[in-house]
Parts: sequence; C-alpha cells; structure tokens
Amino acid sequence: MTNLDTYWPEILDVVRQKVPQQTFNTWFLPLYPENSENGDLKVGCPNHFFMDWFSEHHLSALNEAGSVYFGKNTLFSLKVEEKKEQPNFMEKLEENTPRKVSAPKSASPAVNTPPPVSAQILPPSAPINSNNLNPDYNFQNFVVGSGTDLAFAAATAIANNPGSHFNPLFIHGGTGLGKTHLMQAIGNEIARLRPDRRICYVTAEHFMNDLIGSIRDNRTPEFKLKYRSMDVLLVDDVAFLAGKESTQEEFFHTFNALYDQKKQIVLTSDRSPKEIATLEERLRSRFEWGLITDIQAPNLETRIAILKRKIEVNHIYIADDVVSYIAENVTDNIRRLEGALIRLLAFASLTGRDISLEMASEVLSSFFQGRSTGPVKIANVMKIVAEVHDVTVDQLKSKRRTQDLARARQIAM
Repeated sequence: MTNLDTYWPEILDVVRQKVPQQTFNTWFLPLYPENSENGDLKVGCPNHFFMDWFSEHHLSALNEAGSVYFGKNTLFSLKVEEKKEQPNFMEKLEENTPRKVSAPKSASPAVNTPPPVSAQILPPSAPINSNNLNPDYNFQNFVVGSGTDLAFAAATAIANNPGSHFNPLFIHGGTGLGKTHLMQAIGNEIARLRPDRRICYVTAEHFMNDLIGSIRDNRTPEFKLKYRSMDVLLVDDVAFLAGKESTQEEFFHTFNALYDQKKQIVLTSDRSPKEIATLEERLRSRFEWGLITDIQAPNLETRIAILKRKIEVNHIYIADDVVSYIAENVTDNIRRLEGALIRLLAFASLTGRDISLEMASEVLSSFFQGRSTGPVKIANVMKIVAEVHDVTVDQLKSKRRTQDLARARQIAM
C-alpha cells in the first residue's frame, strides 16, 4: 500500500506554491488520496468533467509535485467516486508558522527538479462553500400555514437527506409568499448538517450573466465546473430562462450532470413548469421529474402568526386588535404584510406616538387601498419629518444647526 495519505498535505503544499490561489482552490482542493494495494498513486475527484479537464490542464503540476516525494516519473491517476468523508488536509497546511517542505529520505530526487523552498503557509482566499445564502432564511423562522405545509415538509425532508427525495424540488407561487426563504432554508440547513457539501444558491438571471461572462472571458470550462461540481444547486426564479435558448441549453446540461450524480436540485418560479411559455420541452419535463409543490397566500391565522413572529423578533409591543387589523386587510402576500408593519412602526417612531388601532387606520388606509405599495423613499421620509416638526424640507437640507433642526435631521436619518 502506498503512503500517499501521509504525504498528500505536503504535495498540496508544493502545488500551492506554484499555481495561482484560485486555481489551487478550484482544482486541487477537491482532490483526495485513494488507498491502493499495488503502489499506484490514485486520487479521487468529484466527477468526470472535472477528471477530464484536470487531466488535460493540471495533472502535470500534480505529477511534478509528487515527484518530490515519490521520485522521477511519478504519475497520478484520477478516479471518480461518490464523495466521502476525508481528512481535512487544509488544517494540516494552515499552521501559524512557516515550515520547510522536504522529501522523505527514501525518495529518489527528481531530475531537474529545483530544491524545495521555504514557504509561508496561508489560508485559502475563499472558503469552499461560498454559497450566497442569507443566514436569516432558516426553517426556525419560517411560519408554516395551510398554504405552505406541503412545501415545508418536502424542504425539511430534502435538507435531512439531499439527493434522495424529491429531486428536483420545484416550488412555485406568487410574489412575496416565501419561496426564496424556503429554498435558502434548505441550503442553510444542509450547510449546518453537512458542512462538507458544496452548495450554490443563484438566481436564474445571475446564472445567465455568469454564462455570458464566461463566454466573453473565454472561461467556459470553469463555468461548467463551478455548477456541475455542486452537491446542492438552488436556482431562484427559473421562469427567467424562458425564451433564452443558449442559457436553457447550458442549464439543461448542468441539470443532467447533477441529476445523474444524484445531486440535489431545488428550483423556484412564480409559475408551474407547464405555465412557463417558451420553456424548452426537455427542460419542462425534467422540472417535472421530482416533486412540484405550490405556495399559496397565507390565511388569516397564518398572517397573524407571521406578524406576531416579526413583532417578537423586533422586541416591540403591538396590541392584538392592531395585529388583526393589519392581517385582515393584507391578504395577498407576506411582503406587503411586512411592509404594512414597517410603515406603522416608522410612523410611530417619527411622531413619538403610541401604536393604536386609530393610528393604524390613519396610517395604513392608503396602503391598504393600494396607493402606496412602493419602497420607502428618502424624499417621502423628509416630507413627513418636516411636517411633524413644523419645518420645511429645504431647512432640513440646509446647513443651519439649530436644536430643532438637528433633532429633526436625526429622526429623518
């Protein structure tokens, strides 16, 4: 049996000194040594695409590094295997003090190989799991109701055993109902339970822009590896792909590569697959291979529960009659529900008034009628503050520093 396991961290160290950090992170960190009974030097890798690209572009660098320990003409062979628990070789590399790289006494020196040099061992520039997930989206703060119970159950099942159930999971529903929250909760839970898994959350638009950039910069192979080597791929708003033939073509092959390796795929959309016009039939059929579940607008009880959760998290008090008033008047989506609450809290903070049913009716009447659904604008905030403090907007913008103006500016900020 070879002692590749013993020298693998040292071999990585040699490679690391000779290639760019990003190349090292992308192409060498995913490798791991395989045990061999006949003295062969076998290295495991994530998939066949990785193996082909690495063999053509980077295997010579690995062979050269291996020759320091196993003599000239060292040849590694790559093998595709299901990912398994591996020793954390980076922990062995990331020491606080520099150390020498030296060959074992029994190894024959390589011809024309420069002597080993001292190297400062530094941590990678980025973690393996740069997954774009928002940690605030988790299962614990997702309020489950009758319109989300099936989607929530499927999401938790996937998080506990990715790639085994409901692959792909396709979640569809209207805007602001919690699709993105639930999708990212899956990713965050998998990352918590299985920190070794490679997870990527991306919008379909970002996927397309990434593809365009890779074509422009002549780095299409890196783009393919980035997505096809993932253990979990979470794609938000796949309806964006409709009509974009080249992006659909690439996503089709990415989907196949991951599905064939039993990697988990989760998709969201505002429409079901059959309702997405100009979506290629071959993609539509693949989206329907797993579980399709919809998220519906929350009922009254769920809306009240969502508001109370938000109030609890923000450590504020709002009477039940005010909570019920908001929940009864916002019926379409969670985003508007939260928007009404934020509007009410902002008004109370600006005016210094206690929140009451009378105030809620005064502040939210136009919001409920749909006349004020956009984001809060600075100009509007300044206008309200100016009215409350009996000053003009121009005075707020001026350089005058009277006590009244200073306080008004602080409130506006």
